[in-house]
Amino acid sequence: MQVREVRSGAVKRQAREQMLDAARRREIDVVLVWRLDRWGRSVTDLLATLQELEHLGVGFISLTEALDVTTPAGRAMAGLLAIFAEFEREILRERTRAGLAQARQNGKRLGRPMTAGLQAAEIRKLHRDGVAKAEIARRLQVGRTSVRRILGEKGRS
Repeated sequence: MQVREVRSGAVKRQAREQMLDAARRREIDVVLVWRLDRWGRSVTDLLATLQELEHLGVGFISLTEALDVTTPAGRAMAGLLAIFAEFEREILRERTRAGLAQARQNGKRLGRPMTAGLQAAEIRKLHRDGVAKAEIARRLQVGRTSVRRILGEKGRS
């Protein structure tokens, strides 16, 4: 059984769950991963699944770290690597939040750039003149949904 899952930050990791189900049915002998942090998102998650795999008699090998948790030294190293991987993610998260806060403090507008909103007055004028919403979108080269959103706003000029 070979499973390939390429995602970032997915809440529900179906391929991983399928692999764990296969391990519970005793259909696999070893779980082989590219990197340890690709298997577990937190230390507790990693350790819990490694313990479950060990209880089921399923080996776990990480290629990048040359880690084989079928040995006591491998299990100890897996725990240490998991702690450092989680630490690295938390530091990155803190740096990102600090950078966003600094940008806000400096008056930087975050998020997607306003496009259709800059043409709101023109969109409303064309609509008052009887031009269809789809035609307004085509003429001004903005999305139809943006046109509908702007025309649906109440109390704005």
